[in-house]
Amino acid sequence: MTGRRSAHLPSQGPELGTAAPFFPQLGDLAADTTREGRVGVVVTLPGVDSATTYHLRPPGGGPAWSAPADGTTLRPVPVQATHITLLPGRDALYDPRARQGSVPVEIHFEDGSSREGALILTSAELERLYAQTSRLLTAHENAPGETS
Repeated sequence: MTGRRSAHLPSQGPELGTAAPFFPQLGDLAADTTREGRVGVVVTLPGVDSATTYHLRPPGGGPAWSAPADGTTLRPVPVQATHITLLPGRDALYDPRARQGSVPVEIHFEDGSSREGALILTSAELERLYAQTSRLLTAHENAPGETS
């Protein structure tokens, strides 16, 4: 990732792990485990303006609800991936021992950040991808007004 944080990323930053307690800040998105993972925006913090609990509101608006001040029922909401692109200048590799291919990709997130990764494909998946990209290339070549 680029190090940029979305307004709804956990306040703890990249060091947040599965064992680290989650203490969201104002504006963070949090999933409330006591409400079947319902996601809300933190609108009030415990200890601020005489509040004794976290107050959350659905991202699109709606009635607020409370969560315990210790944050034990709240979980961070990760930034969602929006799309994946091929990494320029990097070739795909085939590993005959593992019988799979690896395509270098860049994963793009809704906050504008990105991360390098690999698309791992079995032999059957490689054949399926080949068939699908062949159909795309044919459609591209037959599209009116298209130039290569």
